[in-house]
Amino acid sequence: MEEGSLIDIKRYKIQSPVSAYTFPAEARIHRVCFDDKHIHIELMDERILSIPLWWIPTLYNALPDEREKYEINQSRTVMIWNPDKCAINDELRVMDYLRGR
Repeated sequence: MEEGSLIDIKRYKIQSPVSAYTFPAEARIHRVCFDDKHIHIELMDERILSIPLWWIPTLYNALPDEREKYEINQSRTVMIWNPDKCAINDELRVMDYLRGR
């Protein structure tokens, strides 16, 4: 660009104000399923969180039928594997996987 030349700036109309967007404030568990490599957690607001099983050694090393023996807490934010009911002793808090450490 030559010295002294003008810059052409284009302005576009914003289609929707920020107030029209949805920003979920909470993450509550709706349903859970597993495949060979991931745990898939569907949230009440329709987001789907897929976590590689190798991130969670207790689930990665467990038999598939043991992974299914979880409970969801009353607030629907934590999955719990009770060692009195299965071979896994762990908790998975959804918010731990939605925010950076």
